[in-house]
Amino acid sequence: MTGPDGSAAPEDQRRAIEEAMRHVAELRAHGHQVILTHGNGPQVGNVLLKNQLTADVVPPVPLDWCVATTQATIGTLVLNALGGRTAVVVTRTLVDAADPAFADPVKPIGRYFTEEEAARFERFGETWRRFDKGWRRVVASPEPVEILDAEAAVALMESGFTVVAAGGGGVPVVREPDGTLRGVAAVIDKDLAAAVLARDVKASTLVIATNVPHAFVGYGTPQQRPIGRVTPEELRALQAEGHFARGSMGPKIEAAARFVENGGERAVITTLERIGEALDGEVGTVVRTAAGHGTGENG
Repeated sequence: MTGPDGSAAPEDQRRAIEEAMRHVAELRAHGHQVILTHGNGPQVGNVLLKNQLTADVVPPVPLDWCVATTQATIGTLVLNALGGRTAVVVTRTLVDAADPAFADPVKPIGRYFTEEEAARFERFGETWRRFDKGWRRVVASPEPVEILDAEAAVALMESGFTVVAAGGGGVPVVREPDGTLRGVAAVIDKDLAAAVLARDVKASTLVIATNVPHAFVGYGTPQQRPIGRVTPEELRALQAEGHFARGSMGPKIEAAARFVENGGERAVITTLERIGEALDGEVGTVVRTAAGHGTGENG
């Protein structure tokens, strides 16, 4: 959600969302029922920076509040861009309080600061670690277990709405022993959350829009080749060989494989511009079971 030069000014973000929603509007025009999710990393980073710069004046708000805030902000821009019967659900994602990620938070968020500044923020209960360029805050990145507000999303979809849900992976919450829910300082991978959302709303197809037309074997090497039709088992084998970087294509591959393994009809990885073609044909990296590949269907 930036301009061509990487600018993230509000007007650049608005224009980028309008361009993205043009492709989504085409899906609706062709009769597809759509539920959307989105990332929010840069937007949460900006909110955190505001927290940090004003920490001595206004108490910093928790990370789960930052996720909820950006869900609503980005959702509003989507509402304005798509128009018609569109709705945004501020969505919570359940994680396990015993997830090992909480014992060793390693996901960096926000900007680099000096050691002195990091020490000041640690007084607010944050965890900071040193990297090559300076100090950054780190948080846990636990596995998404359930999209708690999927039922609300389904009700809206059944009423004819295009729904935006689980933005930024969802607001991370854990369930206390007494059954109550509590927000936690964590970042949930947006692709893995998308697979859970698709599962929980019983979607037939998960489309992951990215900036390349396919996933690739040997990406960036002379042996690079695109992956077309593939089964989850074949994808897992390639994953084990180390073909997909953890910070980029890796989570998308994992999400696609999980969705089909959990009963989804197919998952597709392709560019934003080709998501319509992906739903109407065999465009991009198409993940299906061996039985699904044998039907001869186009989508």
